[in-house]
Parts: sequence; structure tokens; C-alpha cells
Amino acid sequence: MSRRALPAPAPRRALRRRLLGGAALAPLAALGGAVGSVGLAAPAPATAGSGPSADAAGLLLEPPGQPGRELLERAALWDLDDRPVRWSALVGGRPVIVNFWARWCAPCRVEIPELVALHQRRTPVAVVGIALENDAAPLRDFLRAYEVDYPVVLARGGGLDLMRALGNTRAGLPFTVALGRSGQRVASRLGLLSRAQLEAAVQKVAS
Repeated sequence: MSRRALPAPAPRRALRRRLLGGAALAPLAALGGAVGSVGLAAPAPATAGSGPSADAAGLLLEPPGQPGRELLERAALWDLDDRPVRWSALVGGRPVIVNFWARWCAPCRVEIPELVALHQRRTPVAVVGIALENDAAPLRDFLRAYEVDYPVVLARGGGLDLMRALGNTRAGLPFTVALGRSGQRVASRLGLLSRAQLEAAVQKVAS
């Protein structure tokens, strides 16, 4: 059986112009019936003065003590060969930019070149993509087409619960979380992440 070729990635500037003028957030309500629980606790309700606050770059700055690494360690994740993978095997104790995305999410595709560029700089900050996908084979084809060379894992049915536990109560994509060396959440961004916002997130977790 012949395999339908993937469409060539759109030029970065043209794609970014087209998407910045429209929706920069892909809702996941349509996936609700296909997503199951992975036993992750919901985010604790914020008390007065304890919730995240926006900074000048448009990132949400998390108050101290917000869990990140421990939630990812408990999550069920799979590599591109359909094998279970532990979070610690991906990043160890490094600070990390975690990007939740999916192939069908147009704003997610805009972010990919910036995340690739960050990974290729070989900074102390790791980059990991968590795909809200069930099948590894089409994802592998997509990643080759977009020349993605940072680690990408599949969340399958647990992706929505994992995002909510990490603070994404709207269940939209793309969603990016910055974790410091302690593993706690430092900053997050729901929606299209610009180059300036990515650099700001890197500075916050690397400091």
C-alpha cells in the first residue's frame, strides 16, 4: 500500500504571519471522549496572592512550589518506537522546556523551528515535546518532515489530564511549561510561543 506523502512544511515566515493574524490556540474539546485518566491530581486551587502572574514577556510566572517533574514522572509516556519511557531518562535533573502539541495544531507547527533552534544550541536547558497522539508511525513521519531533532514522546490518552495537572485548565494547545533544576514549574504559556517568550523562559529556568 502506498503511503500518502506529507505536505511540505510551509515557509516559516509565511506560516507565522498567517497564524498570528488568526487563532493562536487550538482547543481540545473534540478529544474529550477519547482521553482517559492517568491518575494525576488536579491543580490545587489558588489562594489569594498565590496564583500565577503574567510578566512583561507574556509568560505566566508560577508561585514557588508548583509541582512539575514529579507529575511528569508519574505520567505514562511512550517513545517513538511505542516503548514506555520514564521522564527521568529524557532529561535527568536538567531544567527543561516542555512543549505539549499535536500534528493537527497549526500554532504548534509555528513553534517547532524555534524549539529546534534552541535544542541545537546545546544549552543547559533541555527541550522535550509531548505529543497528544496515539500512533507513533505517523508522528515519526511528521517529525522527519519538520526536521525535529529534540526528544518527543507520546502522551496518548493521558495528555489532557497531564496538561491540567500542570496548570492548563483550558485544555488548549500549544501549551509550554518551563521547569527549573528543582523540577518545579517556573513559568508557562498557553498559546503560540514567540521567540522572545521562549528566550525569556529559558533565562528564567537557567538562572
